[in-house]
Amino acid sequence: MARQPRIDLPGVAQHVIQRGNDRQPCFFRDIDRVRYLQDLRELTLAGRCHVHAYVLMTNHVHLLITPGVTGAISKVMQSLGRRYVRYINDAYGRTGTLWEGRYKSHLVADDDHLLRCYRYIELNPVRAGMVAHAADYRWSSYRRNALGQADPLVRPHDCYRRLGITDTERLPAYRDLVQQACEEDAARFSDHLRHQHPMGNDRFRATIEAQLGRKLTPGKGGRPKKRRPET
Repeated sequence: MARQPRIDLPGVAQHVIQRGNDRQPCFFRDIDRVRYLQDLRELTLAGRCHVHAYVLMTNHVHLLITPGVTGAISKVMQSLGRRYVRYINDAYGRTGTLWEGRYKSHLVADDDHLLRCYRYIELNPVRAGMVAHAADYRWSSYRRNALGQADPLVRPHDCYRRLGITDTERLPAYRDLVQQACEEDAARFSDHLRHQHPMGNDRFRATIEAQLGRKLTPGKGGRPKKRRPET
């Protein structure tokens, strides 16, 4: 079966996930994570992409990125994947693939859905039982977005900026938002990642369809079925 073309529009944020092959680790030491983040920053700067939120788990990564031009995220992820695999193979004397096929992604509307995506991404270590609080996990954007810690990779989205005039207002507002996370949100993001459907209201979907010139598979109404969230 032919692959469906990615839904990719400049200026519209995408939630991206890439897993290690067969869900095996893709990070082995802290230096590996440092290398990945350095490469990601270099490539997103060159590729006209802005990273708003991220988390590096043991066997997968989540990113929230806005591309400046169509196809920019694909180019960044392809270059990053190749560069990082070469680094890992050289560092650990291994061969072969590291990633599980193509990355998955879905568009996220420029509204409260986007801030929920921030929250979903940064709470991954908590849902996985790795830490008690997101601030305890070093390898995510939470400390930048919630505590104001410097992070050269992160570029705040306009939705985040609207939380307050200054960081003095934004930081506590964002921390409050994170505390309001619920299991239903996690299930929704897991579902959208699996099907790679845009996340937003009907108006957002209609706008995307008009720009693409084609219909998108409609999401099912009602509450999502209870299931274990995909972290």
